[in-house]
Amino acid sequence: MKVKDGIIGFIVGDALGVPVEFVSRSIIEKNHVVDMNEYGTFHQPKGTWSDDTSMTLATMASIVNKNRIDYSDIMDEFLEWILKDKYTNSPDGMFDIGSTTNEALLNYHNGASALKSGCKGERDNGNGSLMRILPLAYINDINYKIVENVSALTHAHKRSKIACVLYVEIARSMLENDLTIEEHVKLACNKIKEYYKGSEELVHFHKIFNNNLKDLSGKGYVIYTFECVIHSLMTTDNYKDAVLKAVNIGGDTDTNAAICGGLAGIYYGYDSIPIDWINEINRIDEVLSLCERYEAFCDESQ
Repeated sequence: MKVKDGIIGFIVGDALGVPVEFVSRSIIEKNHVVDMNEYGTFHQPKGTWSDDTSMTLATMASIVNKNRIDYSDIMDEFLEWILKDKYTNSPDGMFDIGSTTNEALLNYHNGASALKSGCKGERDNGNGSLMRILPLAYINDINYKIVENVSALTHAHKRSKIACVLYVEIARSMLENDLTIEEHVKLACNKIKEYYKGSEELVHFHKIFNNNLKDLSGKGYVIYTFECVIHSLMTTDNYKDAVLKAVNIGGDTDTNAAICGGLAGIYYGYDSIPIDWINEINRIDEVLSLCERYEAFCDESQ
């Protein structure tokens, strides 16, 4: 179990996408991203990560510090991020947060319990919980209810919860089985279809279930993000090409590439991630240290 494969793969993908987040596909098609860039949408230095990584690191730190999953403590760490700029590597501090996440954290800050703070509406199905769920895949005894609960801290709609469970299942399959990417996805999809049998929400995943990934949007809706990620993984054969494809689809580029990069990092391994890109990430040594601590926690929990 190598936590750094997925987490560093995730962070590098995030940083790759930050400069072109929300840039139109037509502009990206004329100026394809081929390397780690700087400035752009948020005018950030090269190697800056976004809220995706900040919330992922906050989740890992909480679990390591508490030696368990504590929903309130995870939310407390999220507040440390938005109120005190903890878990960011930007010189400007926290610069990006989704509306649903922001509302949920405001609910918690104002006194709602952790599991009652998340937003449940149809329009609350952005990718804000999917983008921070990867650390749970490394915990040996994780179950679907816990994954759903961690999603529900901010994104409590059933669709977002199922998306998080499916992502964790794909990651776990990659950690445990020697299969092709297509086989990993199919295995995870079959488990999800069986577990959520009868749920009306499954219809939203039909393109992923049927590997019918055309007319990709790349925007921040959780299903569009997932479709972009699976397409990018299935149509490439290495880490670099996978995350670049996710970025160049456009839309919510940092999250698309981060989520893709997490799975690609697990599948292809840490050494597949371009070292020049890793070296551009400020505070990377701190992240690697956290990965080591998190892996030790996961090993002890087996």
